[in-house]
Amino acid sequence: MNHVEIKGYGTSLPEQTVHFEDQTRYRISGEETQLRLAVEASERALKKADCTIDDIDCIVAASAVGIQPIPCTAALIHEQLAQGLDIPAMDINTTCTSFVTALDMVSYLIEAGRYKTVLIVASETGSLGLNPKQKESYELFSDGAAAMIITQTTEEKGILYSLQRTWSEGAHATEIRGGLTNFHPKFYTEATKEEYMFDMQGPKILSLTIKKLPAMFQEFLEKSGLQLPEIDQVIPHQASRAMPLLMKKLGIQRKQYIDLVDDYGNMVSVSIPFALCQALDEGRVQSGDMVVLLGTAAGLTTNMLALRL
Repeated sequence: MNHVEIKGYGTSLPEQTVHFEDQTRYRISGEETQLRLAVEASERALKKADCTIDDIDCIVAASAVGIQPIPCTAALIHEQLAQGLDIPAMDINTTCTSFVTALDMVSYLIEAGRYKTVLIVASETGSLGLNPKQKESYELFSDGAAAMIITQTTEEKGILYSLQRTWSEGAHATEIRGGLTNFHPKFYTEATKEEYMFDMQGPKILSLTIKKLPAMFQEFLEKSGLQLPEIDQVIPHQASRAMPLLMKKLGIQRKQYIDLVDDYGNMVSVSIPFALCQALDEGRVQSGDMVVLLGTAAGLTTNMLALRL
């Protein structure tokens, strides 16, 4: 076990909501930005942890889409929170599961003694890249941010086991092709603008996920030594309204997982930490509970992580 604990956490949502029938989505407007959401969530996490930025040893941004190509998003968050300090800042990106990957990697650095207290923040404004012609994705995504302060502990809590897999036959089922070197901004025209928008092939992703995930989940249970009844709560990526189908395929009962899709939609990398923050606030999970963070991401990448709170 990598001995870490959540010392504090915070979230931030845009003020504007839009509705698609019975679905609610949060989307930035006016002067709201991805950076502002990230900083607000981080400040709330620091306050809840009863610490200041001087107590932080490293800032990690765990977002699918950064604020700009260079510098890394963590450096821009550093500028707002820690200018004048030399705290290291880095980005960790596995798109929708970036927070899970970051938490996993950071836990090893903390366990090894490199860092003691780390700020991990996920922030997304995916609504800016949606294609109105793709109804499924256009009505699915929300903007927001979630931050957590992760610190070392001597208690028997932390990351028991984690597993990550990538099946690149799904690499082009979820993508934004334009904007960097693959499809440079100089090629942007009215005719090519959809290359710079989010493109998702929902049925293809779901089919591949259903095909691959059950065997991976069984491997995860076997290698972690966990039995399903020992898991107090599964915090899945809020990928789509197909979540109940996928959870059923994994043998996870409805009362055992959190589904926020109707109220918040898919917040990309923010979905899992946001749902965990909400579960903590509502007392749905508490100290001593075994929580499993689980999600799929573009790539197709899948993460599973067992966390003793």
